[in-house]
Amino acid sequence: MTPADSAVRTRLDALAKALRHFHSALLDFAKGEYEFLHGPVGGPFALYSLVMNDPGFQWLRPLSGLMATLDEVLDAKDTALTDRNLSDVRQALGLLFAETDTRFADFRAGYARAKGDARVRETEARWREVLNSLEA
Repeated sequence: MTPADSAVRTRLDALAKALRHFHSALLDFAKGEYEFLHGPVGGPFALYSLVMNDPGFQWLRPLSGLMATLDEVLDAKDTALTDRNLSDVRQALGLLFAETDTRFADFRAGYARAKGDARVRETEARWREVLNSLEA
């Protein structure tokens, strides 16, 4: 591992961690919406089943997929990471939140509902702060 690879890996690790907290906050919000309409979720396995199969959780999938891809990149120990990897993640997040990209309209609609939640706002501020620091 080169010093440049190590630096990029450290920065992407920090972003991945911040995104996991954001995703968790969004998942908790989606769970709350579901429970309001359908009653309590019967534990972690029931929640997992809902996340995988229920349309009420489908809006989270683009972020989940982006995070899975980021984890795959970070887990590829034999591949040197570069500034291009940072740029790719920045671009993917930009597309996810871009009002003009219709592919992620469902995600943005769920996110718009969730923005009223304090934990969602806090975790979003954190990952955006980490993302902005990637340019430094």
